[in-house]
Amino acid sequence: MYFKQSLLALTAVLSSSVTVADDAPLLLPVQRLDVGIAMKAAQATLEACRKEGLNIAVTIIDRGGHAQVVLRDTMAMPITVPISKQKAYAAMNFNLPTSELETRFTSPFAPPKIDGLITSAGGLPITAGSSIVGGIGVSGAPSGETDQACAKAGLDAISIDLEMAM
Repeated sequence: MYFKQSLLALTAVLSSSVTVADDAPLLLPVQRLDVGIAMKAAQATLEACRKEGLNIAVTIIDRGGHAQVVLRDTMAMPITVPISKQKAYAAMNFNLPTSELETRFTSPFAPPKIDGLITSAGGLPITAGSSIVGGIGVSGAPSGETDQACAKAGLDAISIDLEMAM
């Protein structure tokens, strides 16, 4: 008897989900950041930090979390490259500046403990309209706030381009 009821309940659930799935599109449009725009943002970021006398690395990632542009200034330490990518990845996934994530998670098993995420200041999401199209991360300045200011300069350099694209 219990088996029959479970089977009927499962059938009902599957039937209702098929109805919803029938109305859903088979393909979804995904906005992608053009490599030229990503390069423009990365170069503007690098230049903003250079004006402050800083050597940094900047990484622009796409919506899939893959590095699209990576620039490391001549004297930036090698470790700045993976850190900049992980800041960009965290900002894109949480759709928040990483400075807003620094104190958000306190448990020992919180998301920042996952390999590949760094939630210290210096990462910003890249959005076009209401779509997340990537992230920008900076590492190498003496503080995360300076990293983030340089990342903001990179975003500012492409903000009109992104608005016009929508």
